[in-house]
Amino acid sequence: MNRKLPFQWSSAGRSHVGMVRAINEDACVALPELGLWAVADGMGGHEAGDVASRMIVETLQQTPLPSSWQELLDAVRERLCRVNSQLRVESARRYQNRTIGSTVVVLAAYESQCACLWVGDSRIYRLRDGQLQQLTRDHSHVQELVDQGLIAPEEAHRHPLSNVITRAVGSSDELLVDQVDQPLQAGDMFLLCSDGLNKTVSDEEIARLLAHSDHNCQEAVKAFIHLALMRDASDNVTTVVVNISEEIEALTETVEDPEPGSETLDNPIPPDWYLQ
Repeated sequence: MNRKLPFQWSSAGRSHVGMVRAINEDACVALPELGLWAVADGMGGHEAGDVASRMIVETLQQTPLPSSWQELLDAVRERLCRVNSQLRVESARRYQNRTIGSTVVVLAAYESQCACLWVGDSRIYRLRDGQLQQLTRDHSHVQELVDQGLIAPEEAHRHPLSNVITRAVGSSDELLVDQVDQPLQAGDMFLLCSDGLNKTVSDEEIARLLAHSDHNCQEAVKAFIHLALMRDASDNVTTVVVNISEEIEALTETVEDPEPGSETLDNPIPPDWYLQ
């Protein structure tokens, strides 16, 4: 890196098509040299979803090295708004004004602080001192029902409208991006994921897996994907894990879709860890 940092980060990411879908409409990116990670979950069908998520990832990959915290945040927001406009044009030109879009969650880190930016129901979790916290709040119909006290949080993923989101990149002319800022702490672990993971793996299991990973991001990602596939994941599954450290040299590995079954090879986290 070109600047001295109070913290360093290691990270890994993987996206898998799942056990049912023919097309992977998820995408992810890990850019530790920029302090930038993202997961996008495309919507719209007819291959439009993968176009939207891929456009988000490719545009974020063009983010320049920031010289300040505000510059990094402005660059992320500007690129998300640019993709939103491009998707609106593409919808009118090729898809008869039918909505094509994608969720997105972005983790941006600079020196001793980070920001979570999101649109839709993809999530960012943080494990700190053994406690798991969801840092994002879903933009979804079922989240609104939970907020109104009409359903319990544990009922949300089983609700018949659980796939209905209320906000997405590309869904309207004006893009509203939520943001929360957080201080970094050595030992923090962050999980970015599409809903294909958190609808298959519970928050308690997420916390246990991150805690059992010994801050090994690559093995945590492999174990998350493996567990989701063991449960016949009906949706695409995408995870990015980021570890914050004062001592470990930053390292990132972004893995393409493996051959079926290969994602569990050489994995020191046992596949039945959640039964132990």
